[in-house]
Amino acid sequence: MKNILLILFLSCVANTYSQEAKALLNKVAETTQAYDNIYIEFTHKLDNQAANLHQETTGDVTMQGDLYRFNYMGLERLFDGALMYDIIHEDQEIAISKPRTNNDEIITPSNILSFYEDGFTYEMDIVQKVNGGTIQFVKLTPMNSEVELKYVHVGVDKKTNHLYKVIQTGLDDTVTTITVTKLLTNQTVSEQIFTFDRAKFEKEGYYITETK
Repeated sequence: MKNILLILFLSCVANTYSQEAKALLNKVAETTQAYDNIYIEFTHKLDNQAANLHQETTGDVTMQGDLYRFNYMGLERLFDGALMYDIIHEDQEIAISKPRTNNDEIITPSNILSFYEDGFTYEMDIVQKVNGGTIQFVKLTPMNSEVELKYVHVGVDKKTNHLYKVIQTGLDDTVTTITVTKLLTNQTVSEQIFTFDRAKFEKEGYYITETK
């Protein structure tokens, strides 16, 4: 009888922490979506000890509703609500396509506030002090065994309810870490930032391909 009560108690505690963890992520999404727009600068690290892989770079993204403009490793990606434009300035090439529904990336600019909603179990994890602030981490474990991912840790600034860090750990132990270094909200943003000016790029000699 005592063992059954203990199991029930632990089950209730686990469920409470799971609900608390998802509620925190929901709060981040609600807070961020309430802004007219958001601009983020970030660092992106890729590490795999076994493969002796260590890469670090920076990037930025401007988001307004479903629209975004993303700059990372020489790639500028624009989503205007209907089509995605991958612009490689160095090669003067542009690929136009519809958004991919089977993207191998777990987290992208278009789903960064919603990727966690389905397919994960949740639990509260460690708390860290960073630059005088409190970062609460939530651990997400995929329920689909076909996902090449062990888990995701999402760090949330408890004061602002802003996303601070996302750490993805793959089945091959590759760790991808995205850390927000600057976050601005409700900036004056030109509508043209989310508009693809085809004539401009054609005039500059860019090679443009389209996938239907």
